[in-house]
Amino acid sequence: MENLTLLAIGLGVVLGYFFPDLSLSLSFIGEAYIALLKMLILPIVVASIYIAITGLASSSELKSVGIKTFAYYLTTTALAVTLGLLIFNIFDPGANAQLRPPSTPIEKKELDIGTFLLSFIPSNIFQALSKGAILPTIFFTILFAIASLFIGQKKEILYNFFDAINEAMMVMARWIVALTPIGVLFLIAATVGKSGLDPLLELYGYALTVLFALALHALLILPALAYLIGRFNPYRYFTTVKEALLIAFSTASSSATLPVSIEVAEERGGVDKKIAGFVLPLGATINMDGTALYESIAVMYIANLAGVDLGLSQQILIFLTATFASIGAAGIPGAGLIMMTMILDSVGLPTEYIALIIAVDRFLDMFRTSINVWGDLLGAKIIDRISR
Repeated sequence: MENLTLLAIGLGVVLGYFFPDLSLSLSFIGEAYIALLKMLILPIVVASIYIAITGLASSSELKSVGIKTFAYYLTTTALAVTLGLLIFNIFDPGANAQLRPPSTPIEKKELDIGTFLLSFIPSNIFQALSKGAILPTIFFTILFAIASLFIGQKKEILYNFFDAINEAMMVMARWIVALTPIGVLFLIAATVGKSGLDPLLELYGYALTVLFALALHALLILPALAYLIGRFNPYRYFTTVKEALLIAFSTASSSATLPVSIEVAEERGGVDKKIAGFVLPLGATINMDGTALYESIAVMYIANLAGVDLGLSQQILIFLTATFASIGAAGIPGAGLIMMTMILDSVGLPTEYIALIIAVDRFLDMFRTSINVWGDLLGAKIIDRISR
């Protein structure tokens, strides 16, 4: 798949440069690919969050290990997104590489705190679903899942229903992600046909910004939490679990790394088996520090390419959407692309510019997946320490 995507990028550049009119006339193929990704967002978010919470054995388990784990994952993801926005504002990659206006007008969305907080509470959940409103949908799903823990054996019926939905969505996701080379080819061709090669040549600054922010989060932020809350040496712990991180880097898949993560955490890291068996699978499903950090920088970079200045209110929207969306999109193929469309929509940016950053997506994916797994492994050790 990666080789086909790289080939598609090259063909897209050639097609857009030498045949710009043809590329623009065929841009609807790339737009159809983006629409297919958007189609998966809400069912995946709802099903993933529901089964993650109701997978807990009981409400008492939610109160003990569950709340601590969710608090840790939300905290580290929020810190990752904040760091990404901070680093981006310092280096500001892509500031001098504005593209021509996108095919659809950009309506920058403003944030009013009172209105925004009320928007979390859907007066009509079906209306929220029909409009694709992600944050109220997440809010309702979390409450619904917690309520399901209190209905006894009937919970199993709902759990099986949403688990089946999640499985079906994963199959659909694999189908759509398999179309990535086709989508990328026509998205890149349309972008080059419209704006030339300059945006692609500016990618090095964006990639270095992402890598620098990921390094800070992995080497400073997460170890600081381990030392201050878990009271253990994170760098010594790293030497015992590094095998899982190497596999995460090579496969770019948290799920594929999970069996190794559990083994090294239990056998070498000294984590209780029950804690590791709950925290690590949950982390592979809902925790994606590295991806959330990457998404925040990518969206700000796309804003620069589109010539849109995102102020504090829009960056708060990015922070909230990236933090909460990471809960629902983590365990699926192409999670980064699906998260990206959610966050771009939340601030009114054109999704067609996703094609530009796909050129370096696989390279960055290896690093951000390693950070995701590192956050999971540290989380298991921290929860184990504070639960004893």
